[in-house]
Amino acid sequence: MICIGIDLGGTKVSGALFNMNNSILLRETLLLEGKGGEEVGELICKVCDAVLKKGGFKTEDAKCIGVCVPGISYSRTGSVWCPNIPGWDNYPLKRELESKFPNSNITIESDRTAYILGEVSLGAAKGCDNAIFIAVGTGIGAGILIDGRVLHGASDIVGATGWMALKPPYSPEWNDCGCFESHASGTGIAMQASKKVKNLLTSGCGEGGILLSSDPDKITSRDVFDAYDKGDLLAISVIDEAIEMWGMAAANFVSLFNPQMIIFGGGIFGPAARFIDRIYSEALKWAQPIAIKQCTFKVTQLPNDAGLYGAGAIAIKNGKE
Repeated sequence: MICIGIDLGGTKVSGALFNMNNSILLRETLLLEGKGGEEVGELICKVCDAVLKKGGFKTEDAKCIGVCVPGISYSRTGSVWCPNIPGWDNYPLKRELESKFPNSNITIESDRTAYILGEVSLGAAKGCDNAIFIAVGTGIGAGILIDGRVLHGASDIVGATGWMALKPPYSPEWNDCGCFESHASGTGIAMQASKKVKNLLTSGCGEGGILLSSDPDKITSRDVFDAYDKGDLLAISVIDEAIEMWGMAAANFVSLFNPQMIIFGGGIFGPAARFIDRIYSEALKWAQPIAIKQCTFKVTQLPNDAGLYGAGAIAIKNGKE
């Protein structure tokens, strides 16, 4: 069976032809370059076609295609919602792929589902039946594998972890993306640092410090980590709060689902990988005590390709059924 995995990210589309053991035979990548709507759908088809041709196959050959998208894949309709891709509020991706690639078994999954499947296939959680992938990048999401099955929920929105409630009382600043994401995602870390800088400057208490010397409207999460490394007290306070929240969120997952492993990935892990022991120590305070001691915390072993390998795993599974 021909098995193809496609990973749609925020800036590029990657595709690969897979062996049945989920190793990559060959791959192709094209940049989005600001495209939206049907242009992105066409780009996915172009990558898929290029992979087929490189492998010496024809468009009409029988094949399984797994697709990873950065948003929600609605299994009942085959449409997807991807907030960072213009025009993809309810985009009929499966219908488009089926029209371009006949004789195909096509499955589209959210990136968080693909991430956990990639890690279980060839990454940190290889061989696990109960594992959770917490993806921390621009936003925060989680792929949840329990008893060998990925959870999807009533409308495929399981894992919208950025909305986890971790800090009462409620603040209106969480209206757009939730409490957890507003403090501990890449965007949230930058936002909290910016807010602290503005508050200090307004009160007249801000003197010295790396972040206090920055334009608060231009602070990025990378700036915060760089300042942390140089001992900036404001940056340390922001990162310490993020570590606390990563630990609390992981503890909640452990208490609810009793996983063998929690894997942290996404662009922030990355620079936050060094904090994995501190995150586990924080989780120890909050989680069910037996379950947390049976759970291992790890950083992704597929930092750039978890989605692609997950898409491959989806295609391979369909090819075996």
